[in-house]
Amino acid sequence: MRVKICGITKLDQSRAIAALGAQALGFICVPASPRYVSPETIRLIVEQLPENVDRIGVFADTTIENICQVTAESNLSGVQLHGDETAEYCDRLREFLPGIEIIKALRVKSHETLATAAIYALRVDTLLLDAYHPAQLGGTGKTIDWMMLAEFKPACPWLLAGGLTPDNVLSAIDRAKGKNFSGVDLSSGVEIAPGDKDLTKVAQLFANLSLLTNPR
Repeated sequence: MRVKICGITKLDQSRAIAALGAQALGFICVPASPRYVSPETIRLIVEQLPENVDRIGVFADTTIENICQVTAESNLSGVQLHGDETAEYCDRLREFLPGIEIIKALRVKSHETLATAAIYALRVDTLLLDAYHPAQLGGTGKTIDWMMLAEFKPACPWLLAGGLTPDNVLSAIDRAKGKNFSGVDLSSGVEIAPGDKDLTKVAQLFANLSLLTNPR
């Protein structure tokens, strides 16, 4: 089970979250976000992380040139596209970043949103399903209608996000079980405030996830 904790802003918290078991950390590279961190700060943080922890930069509706520059400056291992990027955009980005994981986030509003996943699944490494909000790109605390996931069977690995917390994550995973489901992504559900993670909640998250392999 891949666990990605997104919206990382602090070095000490990043090391603690990695030590608790997170396989991927997400850094918001969208300046308008309250969780935004500069490339310089990201680099300082990732230099202190174990090599096996994925370092994902989150972008939205920006230029390929900007993504490539930030990826290099920050020493990222992956990029997450969280805006309205087209499949053709993903193709072009792949040409510039051949060794970098590309994650395309889909903000799920209806079954029609899920239908578009097939278009992206052949062009990116991983899909991420997040909750739709008319004014926010992510970190909304809103959940997806998990009932819609029953027939979601994309051709590539996918992560579930959107309002996940230590308390509801097992229920969400139970609904998401299916073809190529690979893990979960949490942000606001393990926070004190935007960008300030609650390590007690993160520890509880991993304690609850351990029940999947070691049931009581």
